[in-house]
Amino acid sequence: LASRKESLGSDTIQHDITIVDPLEVFAEGGALSGFTGGELRAPVFFMKPDDIPEATKQLQAKIQAADCYLIVSPEYNHSIPPALSSVMGHFGGSNYKCKPSGIVTYSPGPFAGMRAAMAIQVMCHELGCLPVSKLCGLPSPNDMLEADGTPKDGEHRMLNQLPELLTQLEWMAVAMKNQREKTGSF
Repeated sequence: LASRKESLGSDTIQHDITIVDPLEVFAEGGALSGFTGGELRAPVFFMKPDDIPEATKQLQAKIQAADCYLIVSPEYNHSIPPALSSVMGHFGGSNYKCKPSGIVTYSPGPFAGMRAAMAIQVMCHELGCLPVSKLCGLPSPNDMLEADGTPKDGEHRMLNQLPELLTQLEWMAVAMKNQREKTGSF
């Protein structure tokens, strides 16, 4: 998925999508490799601008330029995976503020990652990317999705959560962008 087109009222909204995968971000040559591991040793907002690697600056620019965030996460020990909180934590709340977020979680059990979703909501609130009310949780994703992520059954009832979440996220992204353009952010 590299883009999405949706209508909101009489407006057609086109989205460009950037995927930030902690496996790539922390891998050799990734945006947060070299000066940090998966742990949060040196958050970008504590660094002098000249000390920030170019790849990190590019990732920060993508985060700043985004109008919203869709966080897709497994549940890890009933909570947020450390790599996800580390990636987001490397960049201060000023990068995320006044923008909405949506949360999709999954787990191999029946709870669909909802314990992680609750913890991710709190993290997003603190970063300033306010979560929309609709969540999408996918239990036993191996039963629902092919290895490449395509649905085995496009009509599976659990997949019906996603369109509503995306509609809320898009509506909030447009509304919050309009307000940022009109009054700036705080």
